[in-house]
Amino acid sequence: MACVLAIETSCDETAVAIVKNRKCCSNIVTSQIPMHRQYGGVVPEVASRSHLEIINNAIAQALEAAQLDWGAIDGIAATCAPGLVGSLLVGVTAAKTLAIVHNKPFVGVHHLEGHIYATYLSEPELEPPFLSLLVSGGHTSLIYVKTCGSYEILGATRDDAAGEAFDKVARLLKLGYPGGPAIDKLAREGNPKAFPLPEGKISLASGGYHPYDSSFSGLKTAVLRLVQKFEQEHSEIPVTDIAASFQETVVRSLTKRTIACALDYGLDTIVVGGGVAANSGLRQQLQAAATEHNLRVIFPPLKFCTDNAAMIGCAATDHLNRGHTSPLTLGVRSRMPITKVMELYSEVEGFRG
Repeated sequence: MACVLAIETSCDETAVAIVKNRKCCSNIVTSQIPMHRQYGGVVPEVASRSHLEIINNAIAQALEAAQLDWGAIDGIAATCAPGLVGSLLVGVTAAKTLAIVHNKPFVGVHHLEGHIYATYLSEPELEPPFLSLLVSGGHTSLIYVKTCGSYEILGATRDDAAGEAFDKVARLLKLGYPGGPAIDKLAREGNPKAFPLPEGKISLASGGYHPYDSSFSGLKTAVLRLVQKFEQEHSEIPVTDIAASFQETVVRSLTKRTIACALDYGLDTIVVGGGVAANSGLRQQLQAAATEHNLRVIFPPLKFCTDNAAMIGCAATDHLNRGHTSPLTLGVRSRMPITKVMELYSEVEGFRG
């Protein structure tokens, strides 16, 4: 049962956590959202500089909150892919330095694997196989989770991820950044059937549509045309109804594909991860659909939906318990498919956490 100090700096949260097996001992997260809001999105250089300023204090806070010293730590982990290169380098460099200074093994973690492991923090008895619906700002995927480090992508978005679509539509509606929480809040007040919006479908060369792949670019464009129509008519834009109709379309698309995928592959458990997992509409509709088909759906607590280091630590403890460690020469990658996770590790026999 390894105890890991983990660092997550892949985008705009500076996070440090200590996780022992699947228990979160401390979880420090400093969001940069107020800093990036004025730009309408994340500015990479601003993000990396902020990580540099915050990281040391966050490490000290995590140790203090867990009431542990370095003697209790079995390994140091950090997100190494995918993400903003400058931001990733801050976390990975800090983790490698700590590993050298304290003579601990280093574990590089794939960010998306971390989102899968977020659910283990509240469901420690959960075991594969299961289907993971991973919905975040940069990723929308249906992943067959076979075991630690073994994944098969069954469905993905062909263009915008769900989180990107939320941000872009929020910008059209002048709701600010980030868009997900703002649209979710307004959608509760609006009419989800006010505007019939197109659900993106991916055509197959053989005919018909891909059963699990998604597309949200056309939906975003449809909202743009709708907003332009009201502007040209000099009419008040019904923001709440557009937000509700947009969210309903996204949620319906994700729910339909996720349930079909789980049933087709005989997987009775669906685990949801990523920032969009916090969306109230998705939580309600996917839960209802899963119950109807006698499937189990698990959402992580809200604090583990957005980027955090506890999920990275949880994945790292599992790898470390299996003897997987990363070389100190491991670099960072802006892109890396989750199917190549095991390229991050070499096995060390006889490790005991």
